[in-house]
Amino acid sequence: MKPLTSLAIACALALVPIIGAAPMTDAEAQENRAGRWVMVAGHGSVEATPDSAEITTGVVTEAATARAALTANNAAMRKVVDGLKAAGVDAKDIRTQQFQIQPRYRTYKDRDAHIEAYIVRNQVEVKVRDVARLGDILDQLVVLGANQASNIALQVSDAEKRKDEARRKAIENATHRARLLAESAGAKLGAVLTITEEVTGPRPPRPMVARSSMSGDSVPIEVGSETLSVRVEVSFALE
Repeated sequence: MKPLTSLAIACALALVPIIGAAPMTDAEAQENRAGRWVMVAGHGSVEATPDSAEITTGVVTEAATARAALTANNAAMRKVVDGLKAAGVDAKDIRTQQFQIQPRYRTYKDRDAHIEAYIVRNQVEVKVRDVARLGDILDQLVVLGANQASNIALQVSDAEKRKDEARRKAIENATHRARLLAESAGAKLGAVLTITEEVTGPRPPRPMVARSSMSGDSVPIEVGSETLSVRVEVSFALE
């Protein structure tokens, strides 16, 4: 590889993102890379209103024997699931997330611990496809006997489609930054050599505490807005 020219060094001093070479399969791009080039990061984002949600909820029971705790949990959980289906939640939108049986020990200073009770925990993930119904569903869960609600994840159902606009903005941002750097260094921005999109995971679910009013009012829910962001790295030839 040829040593960096003074122009490439000037770009490196002006820009925090990496300026360097990356392996490519295209012979022409590799030839361009052997000359002067610049790599910049571009950012783009759009705001979207969540239109669906996933709830993690379930039933915890405790009894003197594992059999008794399991029997009570099965009955309570069956009531919750049947009630959700009766409220319009499709069976395919209810999925078991965790099932656990564990003993609860009592400890003593002067003798060995012994099993005092058994705890059974059954959790499901519930997909609510209409976020406008979320408050009513949460209230219904409590009425049905769910005594555990840990997380709620508000979602944008067509997030990938909406992120296309953020991608366009990210490329525009990268092009603007690269052109500014090139012109400031006395060069002209050339063709795009590589484009890489940074892939990020979904937003973690939010902790949730559900409260039900005996008057029948639904749980108040504020969905707010979701920021869908894209980051790209783009390399350009310098002319």
